Amino acid sequence: MENKRELLKKVFANEEVKRVPVGFWHHFILGKEQFRGLEDENILKRAVDGHKKYYETINPDMMKLMNEGFMGYPPVMENKLQNGEDLLKIKSIGEDHPWIKEQVKHVKKLVDLFKDEVLTFYNVFAPLQVIRIKLEFYDLDFDRFVYLAENFPKELNTAGLEIQKDLKILVKKIFEETDLDGIYYCVQNIQSEKYSKEVYDKYIKTTELDLLDFANKYSKYNILHVCGYAGHKNNLLYYKDYKAGAYNWASFIENISVEEGRKIFGAKCVMGGFANSPGTLIDTGSDNELSEYTHNLILNNGYKGYIIGADCSVPNDIDDDRLRIISDASHKYQKIKYNK
Repeated sequence: MENKRELLKKVFANEEVKRVPVGFWHHFILGKEQFRGLEDENILKRAVDGHKKYYETINPDMMKLMNEGFMGYPPVMENKLQNGEDLLKIKSIGEDHPWIKEQVKHVKKLVDLFKDEVLTFYNVFAPLQVIRIKLEFYDLDFDRFVYLAENFPKELNTAGLEIQKDLKILVKKIFEETDLDGIYYCVQNIQSEKYSKEVYDKYIKTTELDLLDFANKYSKYNILHVCGYAGHKNNLLYYKDYKAGAYNWASFIENISVEEGRKIFGAKCVMGGFANSPGTLIDTGSDNELSEYTHNLILNNGYKGYIIGADCSVPNDIDDDRLRIISDASHKYQKIKYNK
């Protein structure tokens, strides 16, 4: 039986492989419960059960482990986040806080389910994305993050550096206390014309790149995800010098193909190929259409440094069996002759 761990390691190393691996993911906990794992242990149990069922259904070649239940970083959840003064109230909670300790325990439970079969990657939001996620997913306020970024950039930067301290603690502990293989690190442009690359580099990059570099000291299998959720567009060139083991972006939102993105990121390992939006092929295509499209992705992108995936998380109302069709197709279209 094929060793999926070794397969993915070869793909990260840009070595030719017999079969192109597949990696999709979706959420297992939705809404405000994503922020309430410390309050309700049942949420975390459901998350573990969801990951397990997903793996058994899809037969993926990797597992992205979701941080659901822990999306609510306490200094952000307890903050009105109305102005610069509020941002400056955000302070590091340190390694003894339950948000750190319980999260590490949860990650270990998830990793232990899959570590013998596939590489595992834990979802980590870049520091300032922690604030955006709370505002947009918990408060359902889709304008305030940009308002804060435009009006209080210095204070936002200071808050991001405080959050980064705790995310470094978390990253250190999950690498040292679990068998996790890498993090799936989520970044996004500020959705504002005021944030040129120069401005982004000054206020945002300084809060996020150091954390990625820190994770890279522990693993060469970290994935950088440039998030195009809800149609948010990104300039991939902002992240050209962000070093990672693999790169994933919203190719259909950005209109940048897998091959074009590979050039931007220095011919490193890339993942994608499917739009993840409702009404697209992954949602509406027939079994044959999904299989043939998978075949075309393999023909177009080859058997080196490529993982079949999607722009972002696949919506939960799309049947997992559809993803299994894609996974099965990757096995069907194996390369007959390849360099071992």
